[in-house]
Amino acid sequence: MDKVTIIIPVYNVEKYLREAIDSAINQTYKNLEIILIDDGSTDNSGKICDEYAKLDDRIKVIHKINGGLSDARNAGLDNATGKYIMFLDSDDFFELDAAEKMYNEIEEKDADYVIGNYINVTDEGEKWERPVFDLEKFKPFKLSIYDYKNSFFIMNSGVWNKIFKKEFIDKLNLRFVLGLPAEDAIFTTYCFMKAEKVYYTPHIVLNYRQRAEGSISNSCSRKYFDGINKAYRIIYENFRDNGHLGYYRYFYSKSMNYIMYKFIDSVLLTDEERKEILQEMLWFYKLTIELEVPPCQKAEEKIIGRVINGDYVIALKYCEILREARTYMTMQEKESMSKPGPDKYKEISLLDEKYSK
Repeated sequence: MDKVTIIIPVYNVEKYLREAIDSAINQTYKNLEIILIDDGSTDNSGKICDEYAKLDDRIKVIHKINGGLSDARNAGLDNATGKYIMFLDSDDFFELDAAEKMYNEIEEKDADYVIGNYINVTDEGEKWERPVFDLEKFKPFKLSIYDYKNSFFIMNSGVWNKIFKKEFIDKLNLRFVLGLPAEDAIFTTYCFMKAEKVYYTPHIVLNYRQRAEGSISNSCSRKYFDGINKAYRIIYENFRDNGHLGYYRYFYSKSMNYIMYKFIDSVLLTDEERKEILQEMLWFYKLTIELEVPPCQKAEEKIIGRVINGDYVIALKYCEILREARTYMTMQEKESMSKPGPDKYKEISLLDEKYSK
């Protein structure tokens, strides 16, 4: 049985860290290398990592100066010795048979990487009613970047519900881009463009924690939007330069909706900062015209239309109204509103042939 490396970046997560590490060391698959990267934590996270290293010789701890999530993951990749790589964020936790299921699948299929199902959990670890990928709709299958009806919906941006062949990552000389949000999306979309064999298994492998203190309104500062603007440009240019604008149109619809509602919900921005962000991301919102991808909702259409026309005062007024309305919604309702629906993807599909050439 080949070694699987689990990379866990750690930064000030003492509240959740033990549950994450326990879920790794108690895997039914035992041939593991667990790399804990303490990214300059100022709480007890670093001590907890060292405590576990004394209890389990499969654990390797790296203490480093804070460099951010991408830098921590890169440190893990640089030190990984397993044939396969899995990632676990330190506030999430694996199902106990995750590594076994993922290892068996990637070995059987000789895949570049495999994608597993996952389920959202509350801050306290209580599971939501159903997993993210519908168990009835999505059965095991091989993904294709030319398949927009199934593969697109399974190829989520996160690295934490996947197992990668280390040889595949090394061949691409691939690392996480430093200092930007959406680092997962840059990494996984590039992998998808370059992979020959990618498979999906509906087995639930990860519990993805929806943290209250990590909510949209508390986390999206001016700096965040500066970073997301750069990250989205990298992703767009990668798709464009690799000739995959057909797939990107679907990705764009989803990410446009996602970032617009992050912008709307944020309470950390002044009106002047909001205007500056919209001006700097004008290239991004203009893609709705260039790629013929209509906004997902009428309200969003009105906002983007005003932005493209330079009418920022009215655009921001619309945002303010929506922000107030969304304060009365549950987290699940907000998440549903922040995703394109089936009708929107059907509308996008009308031009598949044009953009897949």
